[in-house]
Amino acid sequence: MPDVLSVASLTKTFPGVRALDAVDFTARSGEVHALIGENGAGKSTLIKVLTGVYAPDTGNLTFNNRQVAFATPLEAQHAGISTIYQEVNLVPLMSVARNLFLGREPRGRLGLIDFRRMHREANEALRRLGITVDVRRPLRELGVGTQQMVALARAVSVDAQVVIMDEPTSSLEPREVQTLFGVIRMLRDRGIAVIYVSHRLEELYEVCDTVTVLRDGKLVHTGPIAKLDRLHLVSLMLGREVGEVREEGATKFSGDHAPDTRPILQADNLTMRHHLHDVSVEIRPGEVVGLGGLLGSGRSETAKAIAGALAPDSGRVAIAGETIRTGSPPAAIRAGISLLPEDRKAEGIVPGLSVRENIALAALPRLSRFGLVDESAIDAIVDTFMKRLRIKASGPHQKVGELSGGNQQKVLLARWLAMNPKVLLLDEPTRGIDIGAKAEVQKLIDELANDGLAVLLISSDMEELIEGSDRVIVLKDGTVIEELTGPQVTEDALMRAIATTGSPSD
Repeated sequence: MPDVLSVASLTKTFPGVRALDAVDFTARSGEVHALIGENGAGKSTLIKVLTGVYAPDTGNLTFNNRQVAFATPLEAQHAGISTIYQEVNLVPLMSVARNLFLGREPRGRLGLIDFRRMHREANEALRRLGITVDVRRPLRELGVGTQQMVALARAVSVDAQVVIMDEPTSSLEPREVQTLFGVIRMLRDRGIAVIYVSHRLEELYEVCDTVTVLRDGKLVHTGPIAKLDRLHLVSLMLGREVGEVREEGATKFSGDHAPDTRPILQADNLTMRHHLHDVSVEIRPGEVVGLGGLLGSGRSETAKAIAGALAPDSGRVAIAGETIRTGSPPAAIRAGISLLPEDRKAEGIVPGLSVRENIALAALPRLSRFGLVDESAIDAIVDTFMKRLRIKASGPHQKVGELSGGNQQKVLLARWLAMNPKVLLLDEPTRGIDIGAKAEVQKLIDELANDGLAVLLISSDMEELIEGSDRVIVLKDGTVIEELTGPQVTEDALMRAIATTGSPSD
């Protein structure tokens, strides 16, 4: 297979950090090449160099046997490099069709956009991926998974020679994941090079031919993925011995919480039209309660209704027996409820602010007096949580947007832990972060529960949900289908509950 895109001795340095250190990488036509490593390993930086976001400090970039230097992402796209990002990189207010053809709209004889042709071709492009939507609808009205498939359709419809996929399955349901894998195989059969970034190892072994592992900005391995078993792959990513990885198991959860006997959180009969139907959740201090179910089952809506981010039509939320006003985030925060949202980029971090400012954001009202902020108190809190959560940054004043995904997630956790909450709602806390950062977050959740915090855990990772939860409440179509407790919390029981049809009374 001929080389189509490669870098040699690539180095990229940011203030205080060498993100890439003499890295070699080659993508070949008709090959699916996995690019993996922990957050901060250099994967995102490498992709941004390949696509013209960053210029390398040293090293050569070769495309179709010709040395190139892309000045912008648009220049890279015009050359034949298409990218699908983890966070959907489209225009929410525009229609599905406009997003598919943005910058290359079909036009008539007078130079005006031919909307009829655009809608027809958009329907055809989506139908090939098994998606049926009204292409005239604004993109923001679709679910995150469907938006990701629209981004995929756009990338495939461009005449690309290289397609880069950055965590493309993080928002997809199993059926959509299989559709994506079918598209990847189609691209490979057409001789297109696919660079695939994912933390889900089972996906890599299903669709990838070759794997490159980065660690701390350096190349540590490249070769056929079939010649590496999973333990060796994880050990390469973490820089640890295979035996050590084998002993530690799938997650960092201990599973030996000792919850209190009385609930601290009681959410009763939460109902919201088209989303929730009489959903009730109780959590005791020192307990981790999991919310299971597929995308769209009502998991995130339940957490947001408890946290006041969504206003239910009816229902009650109480902390320690005291009813709080629903639909009011300030009321929930004052009562001791903190929510870590699923989409950290859109609903969590403020990328332009520093680590220090992001951590202190929620606590500012109680750290201020007569309009004056207690700077020394902020410094103490930030220092405490940067050490406790092992946040990797050049310092507290580095912008959060410059950190890896795992460290951004830790900054968000630090923000809400600084509020000394009684209840912590975690919506996909390890989504899109690497194995090492995931283990650290899982261990922290365990520690928080053992310290008496009540935790609600939403996760699409089956092992994480099972090993981390004392109880699992299973949702389907906004309704509680089943509750699994103690020895009932198994993968088989959870899968059977999710597959159940009808209501609990059926």
